Amino acid sequence: MYRYIVCSLVFILVLVACKSKKTFTQDQKNHTDFIITFGSCNKPEKNNVFWDDILALQPDAFIWGGDIVYADTDDIYKIKDSYAKQNAVPAYKALKAQVFVTGTWDDHDYGLNDGGVEYLLKDESQQAFLDFMGVAKDAERRNQEGVYSSQLLEKEAGSVKIINLDTRYFRTALTNSPQEGRRYRPNPYGEGTVLGDRQWQWLQRELENSKADFNLIVSSIQFLSDRHGYEKWANHPHEVDKLKAVVKNSKAKGVIILSGDRHISEFSKVQVPGMSYPLIDFTSSGLTHAYEDFKGEPNPHRIGDVVFVPSFGTLLLNTTKAEATLRIMGRNGAVLQELKQGF
Repeated sequence: MYRYIVCSLVFILVLVACKSKKTFTQDQKNHTDFIITFGSCNKPEKNNVFWDDILALQPDAFIWGGDIVYADTDDIYKIKDSYAKQNAVPAYKALKAQVFVTGTWDDHDYGLNDGGVEYLLKDESQQAFLDFMGVAKDAERRNQEGVYSSQLLEKEAGSVKIINLDTRYFRTALTNSPQEGRRYRPNPYGEGTVLGDRQWQWLQRELENSKADFNLIVSSIQFLSDRHGYEKWANHPHEVDKLKAVVKNSKAKGVIILSGDRHISEFSKVQVPGMSYPLIDFTSSGLTHAYEDFKGEPNPHRIGDVVFVPSFGTLLLNTTKAEATLRIMGRNGAVLQELKQGF
């Protein structure tokens, strides 16, 4: 009798929980004008369990945040072969057939670990990346230096601009760190660049001329997390200040930075003086593998906890109310972390 009562109570609790759980379909219908998904750090030879989950959300776009493949080579044919393997993944092919795909690269698909301007194969690698992204052979992007680009998504409710940065092609040398457990230390202030002059000018125009309700800046490396010893914008501290100033002075609405690279996912947020809303850096990494031995690292700008299992990022954007719900997603629709922000 006691066992029967316990089982009945468990069943009732599960039933209540299921009925009270807010489904994504309801959220999408009631509060979302645009659904944007993104992710980074993907190995084609590993099983990416998220393609079906992403497709089930019926997103308006999927954004590659870099490290689409892990080529790490100066052999262009190996880079092309890595992209071909990713394009051959059935679930990814199904996603591409129904969802707009855009994005940028990072060091491993660029071809050189932590590589920058010095990589000798960067022009050939750029063409291989553009081939993978399905860019037309006669497109203007084929003739520019760097893979930076922008796209505008428009609906009756409003619009979202996706601004893909190239943090590889022009990025100058990093400064090695003598401290154990830290790969790099910040350069002297004013020394070096992340984007290069031409891309900086382009970015400024993209933001100043934008009428979009949200502007998503895709940076392969983290922008706000500035205490760890790996690649980050803070290794060029003057470039951090410059991007904050460009965003602030542009008066662009709803700017959110999307980053990857780290094999962890987290939200970072700062209030930039003169801006009417906080600047958020949403890191989502990685799609097929994560830093599962993560023991912690300082990040004074972090909101919530670090997620160090495979995940992808989702943005639910309400253009009417100027509100964004940012979610770090696990398997089968599990929300691992959530951050809501008004703009």
